[in-house]
Amino acid sequence: MILFDNPASPFCRKVNIVLAETGQQGDVTVRPAIGHPLDSGKMPTTENPLGKIPTLLRDNAAALYDSRVICQFLNARAVGNLYPEDALWDVLTLEATGDGICDAAVAMVYEGRTRPADKQFPDMVEAQWSKIERALDTLETRWVDQMNAPLNIGQIACIAALGYLDFRLGDRDWRAERPVLAAWFGDLADRPSVAATMPFAP
Repeated sequence: MILFDNPASPFCRKVNIVLAETGQQGDVTVRPAIGHPLDSGKMPTTENPLGKIPTLLRDNAAALYDSRVICQFLNARAVGNLYPEDALWDVLTLEATGDGICDAAVAMVYEGRTRPADKQFPDMVEAQWSKIERALDTLETRWVDQMNAPLNIGQIACIAALGYLDFRLGDRDWRAERPVLAAWFGDLADRPSVAATMPFAP
């Protein structure tokens, strides 16, 4: 299989953590992909009409795209346990929360990277940050039990999201008023799949 990947992407990091946790890293060849909506020349537009990453090329089958689809496929392929049946809807909602944080954070980053300075919209940036803050507050208070369960796809999405905030929006200091979430994230920092997938700019 071939994975179109970028080490700066939180959505790609989700996939790479799942690969590590399910022992499938050796089954995938990584193909770097760099771009954004205004520059898709190096993105997998032939394999994925949306031109987004991650995109996974399977052997003799159609490409899969969207991290949620790819992660579920990889878990099923390995007969993994990242989608526990007894808490499935909570886990999927937790995943959606982590992914939503990533969506909002990426929108903030793109506002600064793709728009000329005189056309940037600070109010929109702050609106995206407000979404992130509400989601972080929810993780701090509502999802404690699920966050402390055996590792699942919801937690993986949140690991990717928090790591991306540190990487791209570190000046926002999401930890300041969220000691429970900060401690949880810190405890997982040395887990091999987490440590090996720290984001960086290619």
